[in-house]
Amino acid sequence: MPTSDTATLLIHCPDQPGLVHDVTGFIFSHGGNILDLEQHIDPLGNLFFMRVEWSLEKFHLEKEEIDSRFSILGRRHQMWWKLHFASQRKRLALFVSKESHCLYDLLSRHEAGELPVEIPVVVSNHEVLRPAAERFGIPFHHFPITPANKAAQEEAQIALLREHGIDTVVLARYMQIVSPALIREFPDAILNIHHSFLPAFVGAKPYHQAYERGVKIIGATSHYVTEDLDQGPIIHQDVMRVSHEDSVADLVRLGKDLEKTVLAKALWWHVMNRLLVYRNKTVVFS
Repeated sequence: MPTSDTATLLIHCPDQPGLVHDVTGFIFSHGGNILDLEQHIDPLGNLFFMRVEWSLEKFHLEKEEIDSRFSILGRRHQMWWKLHFASQRKRLALFVSKESHCLYDLLSRHEAGELPVEIPVVVSNHEVLRPAAERFGIPFHHFPITPANKAAQEEAQIALLREHGIDTVVLARYMQIVSPALIREFPDAILNIHHSFLPAFVGAKPYHQAYERGVKIIGATSHYVTEDLDQGPIIHQDVMRVSHEDSVADLVRLGKDLEKTVLAKALWWHVMNRLLVYRNKTVVFS
């Protein structure tokens, strides 16, 4: 993690000569010291992707000026870009239901200083995990959901998130399909952990599906949420070998370890502004 304030630009645009020169030249011309730079070219799509981070210690422009000054260069190259500052920590809402393993893992990392974010709220459709949230001093908000009240409850959830200035939602085994309204409120900022190696075994009970198919590996997938269920841009995946001797309970137990680590790594990349979404894919800058 940076020890002083830095700025990060995420960029994509049509590939063309001179892009790296122009972007780094902009930073150099204003006294910036580049700390990290990664680029990727998709030759099939003729696309250029870039992440560049620089120190603001001796940078001549005020934070409020950078975006508008860069826009001259950005428009010339038909760029999409997003600017982030390390000092502006993301504010997370953790959505949970009854499963505790992902919630405990993220709250433990946060308490240990390993996750540089603010977590003002935990939101749930059940009361089961209230003690877990309160153990870490995080306010817990219960929104019981039925088919009849789902729309109204989600409106109340959105109001709560706005009130607390939330910019990222983490579905830490939240067993509800979120509405298009919530997705539109947080584009490319709702992370989900799916207890399966997508696109295999979508929907409910993937470990039961995997057991019935006699799979030799199980997996977990973290992805951004879109209106297409379990079809959003994939951020991170991992797998574990299993055998015919493993029961459904074994698969669930082993899978929970995968879910925790996959979600934590995906969230880390999101928090550190290392993810760039283009259409339905992600570029992950390591």
